[in-house]
This record gives sequence, structure tokens and C-alpha cells, in this order.
Amino acid sequence: MNKPTTESESKYKDLEKKSAEEILININKEDKIVPYSIEKVIPRIAEIIPQIVSRMQEGGRLFYMGAGTSGRLGVVDASECPPTFGVSDDLVIGLIAGGDSAIRKAVEFAEDDTEQGWKDLQAYKVSELDFVIGIAASGTTPYVIGAVEKCEANNIRTACICCNEGAPLAAAVTYPVEVIVGPEFVTGSTRMKAGTAQKLVLNMISTAVMVRLGRVKGNRMVDMQLSNNKLVKRGIQMLTSELNISYEEAKELLNKYGSVRNAISNF
Repeated sequence: MNKPTTESESKYKDLEKKSAEEILININKEDKIVPYSIEKVIPRIAEIIPQIVSRMQEGGRLFYMGAGTSGRLGVVDASECPPTFGVSDDLVIGLIAGGDSAIRKAVEFAEDDTEQGWKDLQAYKVSELDFVIGIAASGTTPYVIGAVEKCEANNIRTACICCNEGAPLAAAVTYPVEVIVGPEFVTGSTRMKAGTAQKLVLNMISTAVMVRLGRVKGNRMVDMQLSNNKLVKRGIQMLTSELNISYEEAKELLNKYGSVRNAISNF
């Protein structure tokens, strides 16, 4: 079996002998590969969006599942949906091998358990209404593969984001997304290009889903949670622009109705 791309030898040698600027220039050179690699699989990503949207419209949820960096990226994207789009905390859910403690500190061998991923999903009463995305740079993580295989066996549709071509994870899901970004700058360090690719694809999926669900008006986050002064100010500015009113009038409207969307609809 050929060595997976994510484990291939870096094209850069003797890194410890390079200057700081050389290191940065070459990391940046490699990072530029990522968006072009994603561009090639946009049609595959696009197939996923209506699947998620239709399920959410029926009361379903989106689950992200991963281990290590991949799991953390899923948790981050899920946690940003409520403040950005005003959705409930249980609409997009990020699960990581080893549980929440693994977000900050690695949990040894948690990713090697083929049964735990399905158990974690069952704790949320996962059903056919839900959609599950497995995230694994290598595409070989047992925690993730075991979970999506159980999902498919129970008529729960799945997708994946991985960075090796022909990975076992891709073969296990209905909608595989394989973003091949090549060897890492530091050999095998998939927190770098592979992690960046996964983060960008997750951004694309969650944002496109929320736009299709009507959670964006024009190009504005009209349902964002007004959880700090910066966001309140942004909301006021949205209203001044949208309704052609003064700053003070917009501020009064926002205070009265509690969200940009409600303020616009009640103006």
C-alpha cells in the first residue's frame, strides 16, 4: 500500500537550519495550495448542502465528528453557528473523540475506539432526520469510520472531509469530500494544510446551509446574537443602512426588538 499523502515526506529539508523568514515564506507557499485544492471539489461540497437544509427544515440536525485537530475544528464551527446565525445550540453539534476534555488536551487512544463514535451520537438520539459529517485528515480514524458506518446502516446519511485519496472514510459515506493538499511542511503535521482545508470547507458548509435556511438577509447576519458591544454596534449600523434612519433611531429599534431581523420586520 502506498504511503498516504498526509504522511508523505515534506519537500523541505533541514528545517532547523532555515531562518525564521525562510520558514514563514515556505509555510505560506504551501498554504496557497489549499484553496485551489478545495476549488476542485466544490461540486462535491455543493451536493451536501441541500441534504442538510432539507433535514433541518424537517427538524433534523447536523453533526460533526472527528478526533484531535479535526474534532476541534468541528467543535469550533458548530459553536460559532448560534452567535453568528441566531440558531439554537443543538442545531449544529460538534463531537470529538475523548469528549469535551479533548478539546484542550489530547486523550490518548480515544480515536482508536470504533464503537465510541456511535455511542456519542446515540447520546443525542441521532435519527434519520439528522446528517453526520466525519472529519479526518487521514481518512482512517476508527472513531469516525465506526460512527459513519453505523449511521449508514441505520439510514442516516453521511459525508466526510478528508485529505487522502481513496481513504476508508470516503468509502464509508454517501457524500465524500477529499481535499488533496499534498505533503505537510512538517512531515505528517496535519494541523497545517489539511487542518486549514478542513476549516475552510466547514466554513463553506455551515455558511451555505444558513444562507439557504434564510439566516442571512442580503449579506448581513440579521439573526446574530447581540452578545457584546461590538455586535450591538454592528446591528445598529445594519439598521441605519437598511432602513435609512439615524444612529439613535436604529439604537432605539434594536433595544426594543432585540434583533436586527425583528427590528427590520417591525419598522
